[in-house]
Formats: sequence, C-alpha cells, structure tokens
Amino acid sequence: MNPRAVEEEKDLSVAFGIQDLSSWYGSFPVLKAVSMSIPERYITAIIGPSGCGKSTLIRCLNRINELIPGFRMEGQVFFKGQDLYGPEVDPIEVRLRIGMVFQKPNPFPKSIYDNIAYGPRLCGERPMVRLDSVVERSLKKAALWEEVKDKLRQNALALSGGQQQRLCIARALALDPEVLLLDEPCSALDPIATGKIEELLHELKANYTVALVTHNMQQAARLSDYTGFMLLGEMVEFGPTGRIFTNPSDSRTEAYITGRFG
Repeated sequence: MNPRAVEEEKDLSVAFGIQDLSSWYGSFPVLKAVSMSIPERYITAIIGPSGCGKSTLIRCLNRINELIPGFRMEGQVFFKGQDLYGPEVDPIEVRLRIGMVFQKPNPFPKSIYDNIAYGPRLCGERPMVRLDSVVERSLKKAALWEEVKDKLRQNALALSGGQQQRLCIARALALDPEVLLLDEPCSALDPIATGKIEELLHELKANYTVALVTHNMQQAARLSDYTGFMLLGEMVEFGPTGRIFTNPSDSRTEAYITGRFG
C-alpha cells in the first residue's frame, strides 16, 4: 500500500503484499513493477482502461496465470506473509484458499446441486448429508438458495445470467476460500442482476477479502473500500476509494476518472 493509504488506515490487516511484480506473455510485457497491498476483509477494486493489466494482476494472486503457455513473472506476491510463489507452496492449495469468478458466467453443464458439490467431491467430500449441507450453505451465502432450493436437480444452464453468476460465486464459496477474486463479474449482466451481485459482495466482505476488476467506475465508487488505478501495466495510484475518486494525487488518475480518456 502506498504511504498515503498507510497514513489514513494504520490498523489495516494486509491480505496480499505485492512487491515489484512484473509479468510477460512471451516477450510482451504486461505488468511493470507493480507494488501494492490489498487489505483483509475489504473490497478492493482495480480500474483502468482495457489492456492495462488488471486481469493479469488479480490472476497472479491465485497463480492461475501459470496455466497460460508463455507466461512468466518476476517479483513477489505474499498472502498473509507467505510467499505464494515459494518452492514449498502448492499452487492447487493456493487456488483452494483464493477462489475466482470470471467475467462470463461459466456454470458446468450439470445440475445446480452438482455445480456446488463438484469442488468438495474433488477434495474428498463424499457423504451425501455433508454435501447437502455444503450446497445449502454455499447457495445461502450467494443469496441464491430461496430461488433454487426446489430445483437443485435442474440443469444450471437454465438459470438466468445473473443467477448463473451467483451460482459461480456459490461454487467458489463451497471450498471455504479466504479470498474471492472477481474479474469483471457484472459486465455481462443487466442492472438488476448487477445490483444483486453488488449487494451480495457487500455482505461477503464481512468474512472474505474481495478483490475485483471492473471497467465500471461507478461500480467501483459505490462498491469498493479501496481502489487501484492501472495504466499501461503500472499501478498509478492506490488508496481509499473516496480519496481516489474525489482527490486523486496523480493527474492521470483524475483524467481517467473524469472521462478524458479510457
């Protein structure tokens, strides 16, 4: 976190500490020496124009970029003080602790129940009574239970787009992560569905660290506690959302927020 943010919030617990993080896809540079801290149990939004490195940045937080051929990175990412890229760290364990929801809802072509139970089953959870409990608890956390409790055996692809996205959030929560990463989670949704997702995230931050990429500055302003503005692979400015939107310290941030580019 930059010094100004530390001065304003001295008692924050840090979930992620990012130090001089640079990355490339093949020879193409994406991130350029990004350093920031993401506080625990707050909502942090990453904003910036398309192609500035927002998605790459949050995908570094659960090591999912490693699955992309040609990706490489330098620098360090710490999660609660542990180097996520240390040789002793299992990337599968990282992805269990740090869940992710993508831009387009991507439920499996299975029943609603089996979508939620899929991850716990892979992790060895077999008794039906415990799976039933996990499914119900996860759907309740995602504010979806009342809408689907009588059709758990129906195909998840029959749900609306907003319901599918909340199902994907429930699927991530079924593995009891500590963090929820969201990459443009509302970009494919209508305003009503977007409002439900935002309300849900407000509730989840009581128990989870939430970091999301969004192209919607209004969404970042009303939803997040902290905001980072990225441009051409650099973290231009990071701090409390209110200050970033009303009194940014960098002229590039002000230009972007006021719509002069982007």
